[in-house]
Amino acid sequence: MRAAALALLAAWLLPGPVAATVFEVGPDLETKTLSAVIGKLQPGDTVRLAPGEYLDCAVIATKDVTIEGAGADRTVLSDTTCGGKAILVISGANVTVRDLALTRARVPDGNGAGIRDESPHLTVERVRFENNQNGILSGLPDGTGTLLVRDSQFLRNGSCERGCAHGIYAGVLQLLRVERSRFFETKVAHSIKSRALRTEVLDSEIADGRDGTSSFAIDIPNGGDVLIRGNTIQKGPRSDSKKVAILLGGEGVKNPTREIVIENNRFTNEADFDTAFVWNRTDTQARLTGNSMTGRGVELRTGPEPPKKRGPLDWLLR
Repeated sequence: MRAAALALLAAWLLPGPVAATVFEVGPDLETKTLSAVIGKLQPGDTVRLAPGEYLDCAVIATKDVTIEGAGADRTVLSDTTCGGKAILVISGANVTVRDLALTRARVPDGNGAGIRDESPHLTVERVRFENNQNGILSGLPDGTGTLLVRDSQFLRNGSCERGCAHGIYAGVLQLLRVERSRFFETKVAHSIKSRALRTEVLDSEIADGRDGTSSFAIDIPNGGDVLIRGNTIQKGPRSDSKKVAILLGGEGVKNPTREIVIENNRFTNEADFDTAFVWNRTDTQARLTGNSMTGRGVELRTGPEPPKKRGPLDWLLR
């Protein structure tokens, strides 16, 4: 009886679970920047950024935290990068970033990003990425990790200053899923490039507009399972690639590719050249159903690129 009472007393004296903390950050508050609270974060905490423009960056290594603003048109982090990588460099697992904007990320090697994702799992919701080299650059060296992007905007991202940077560039993740998001006027590179083992692009809009110069709308260079459903895709007159909107296996198939499903999409080619909506260079049959296509070109092309025809003076260039 005495032992039970002592055990009960010990349990009562031991500290219970620590309540999650909400850190309020803003230009008119005591804590003025995100980077000022990063060292205080514990799992479960939230940082709320008040409206304003922050010339700030942060490295987020704590798991299970949320970084949120007051809306993508009200809370903006801009022009400052950490570690030569990104405005937000995220390695903590299960981080959520929402309701803010990340703009004008530049680094000397041309690969700066709004978010550099080095996390086992990252969720991005209602974030505007504008005029960065990469919108999101994601991937762990061991080929694990998932990236979920919802209800976000990728506006005028992209660069090919050295290597190319893209709207989203996913390395060898387990899963990249993009839902209800918009990519507009990507520059030179691809709106979405994914080396993930599975890539899903759902109910989104990918458009060059009149001035966008993107190459591919979606590039799946090493194969992998693919689901592209319910999207609106437009290739504009200034596109850097005249041949294709969605390219599969263009750099050699390295990932297991069990299924390719491309269905219920609307593709418009507003350029004056022939374009394939899908070019499948894998050995897995692509299942295309319920798609509509407007403009010059074909819905599906398969096989490798044909050899170029030689002209009468080509021997001079050998």
